[in-house]
Formats: sequence, structure tokens, C-alpha cells
Amino acid sequence: MYSLIQKPAPDFLADAIMKNNTFKKINLSEYQGKKYVILFFYPLNFTFVCPTEIIALSKKIKEFNERNVQVLGISVDSKFTHLAWKKTNIENGGIGPIKFPLISDISKEIARDYGVLINDSIALRGTFLIDKKGIIRHANVNDLPIGRNIHEILRIIDALQFFEKYGNVCPADWKKGKEGIQENPESIANYLKKYFTKL
Repeated sequence: MYSLIQKPAPDFLADAIMKNNTFKKINLSEYQGKKYVILFFYPLNFTFVCPTEIIALSKKIKEFNERNVQVLGISVDSKFTHLAWKKTNIENGGIGPIKFPLISDISKEIARDYGVLINDSIALRGTFLIDKKGIIRHANVNDLPIGRNIHEILRIIDALQFFEKYGNVCPADWKKGKEGIQENPESIANYLKKYFTKL
């Protein structure tokens, strides 16, 4: 999976359920030149950790939109199961009216291409940040019982966009509003002195 960093994201054309509950084929390359993409894989519909992640991402959709990021969820379930899950109330184990598409990878080809398929059955919790040129700039994978940190996903997006805008790199624990580092010894030394002298 990590060998995909700095390489073009594997393209796909797949069925999806959209936020308005209509079916549509999504082509990943349609976002190239227009938006960043967070592509996240999850194991299965009607499970336990997955709805917490999906609903948490949906609740933050305004923050993703402000960063010009398209969120795409994907699992090996069918588009019909995605729709059924969306139509199921949260109190009954559903996800309700989430605000981004869910893609059907029923053939498991997409999970395989991204290196997150296990036992030829389901995907691990893989998260990929794809830039506007279609290049994978960040990849992370959690095992099945470990949910993602949505704030960290947003932080990674902020770091990439900060670097693209200013050319400065983002040090440990960087977050939006903090300064970056120029890639020279003086800049690094000043940063370390400012933030790490109390260690």
C-alpha cells in the first residue's frame, strides 16, 4: 500500500450510492484537476466501528468542502446494501442520510489495487489522500477493530495544502495556524529552539 505514495492513484469506474440516494457510476479520474480526494475503505456495512467513522466524516463534511476535498467511502458491499444501510435509522444500526457517496467494490478489484484487501474477502481501514493531480500523497491503514481519527485526516489535508501554498514543510505535531520549516539548517534550528527547548 505505501508503495503507492507519490504515484498516480489507481483509477476505477464503479457503482455508487450518492448523497441523494440515487445510483451513479463514479470514475475517480473525474475529480482530477478539480478536487482533492479522501478515499477511505471500510470492511462491511451493518457492522460496528464502520458507522461511527462514516457518520463522523459526514458530520465534518463542511470542513472537507472548505478544503475542496471530495470524500468517497468504499467497501465490498453492493450498491443496494449501501442504499439499505443509508435508509436504516441510526438507532437500528444504520447510517442515515450521510453527505458523501459510498462506492461498491463488489468485485474487490479496487481494494486489491490499493493494497488493503485481506484474505480475499474485505478491506482494512485504508485512508488515502489524493491531490488534484491524481497523485497519492498520504496513505494510512488501521486493522479492523481500530477506528480512524477524523481530526487527523483533516490535519493531513491542511499540511499538504500548506506545503503546496507556501513551500514550507510541516514538522512533528504541525497543525493549521502554526508555522512551517524552510528546508535549510537555520530554519530547522530556529524552529527546534522555539518549540522544543523544554524537552
